[in-house]
Amino acid sequence: MRLRNITGCQEMIADSKYVVNEDELFNCPGTWHERFGNSSPIRIEIGMGKGRFIHDLAALNPGVNYIGIEKYSAVLLRAVQKMEAEEKPNLVFVRMDAEDIDKVLAPGEVDRIYLNFSDPWPKDRHAKRRLPSRQFLARYDRILKPDGLIEFKTDNRGLFDFAVEELEPAGWEADYISYDLHSDPALMENNVMTEYEEKFSAMGNPIFKYCIHRAAR
Repeated sequence: MRLRNITGCQEMIADSKYVVNEDELFNCPGTWHERFGNSSPIRIEIGMGKGRFIHDLAALNPGVNYIGIEKYSAVLLRAVQKMEAEEKPNLVFVRMDAEDIDKVLAPGEVDRIYLNFSDPWPKDRHAKRRLPSRQFLARYDRILKPDGLIEFKTDNRGLFDFAVEELEPAGWEADYISYDLHSDPALMENNVMTEYEEKFSAMGNPIFKYCIHRAAR
């Protein structure tokens, strides 16, 4: 469940040096390497929640730059508070709706996108809001490098089936598709878990994952 009501959270986020100011966001395309002060690869997580996954990735891969994107201020605040305790120079946060992702990152500026336990938007009329939908895949297509990848994990079988069905019409192909990630030793070798992943796998729920790339054009 998402936390949405913490008094003063928007002000605390606005004042944080770890969060890109909303007034600056639409001036950011093409400048993210300058912000990080290096030419290392840039990878983003959309819908990062409290940030455990991207914090752990940033710690494990200091030679990679990470941008954590979260829509809800109260949730993002948790990730900011963790950063204050464990600062990482290769990680910044953005509070925004993912619909605008291709307006704050330039074409080819990102080499990998992570989608973890995204909102399933279960009603059919909301399908285009799902982060692995063909509408969002078109947005990701605009910001990814030609050989860029998308990794998606969920415990929601309906959402995962939908995501897999979207690949061909959207022009994407799978490097792998797993219907039980935690039973695959090869895929688990470098797996970094999210809060939800740990919770649901402990309950015995299978975790679904794919890694995809653009189909040849």
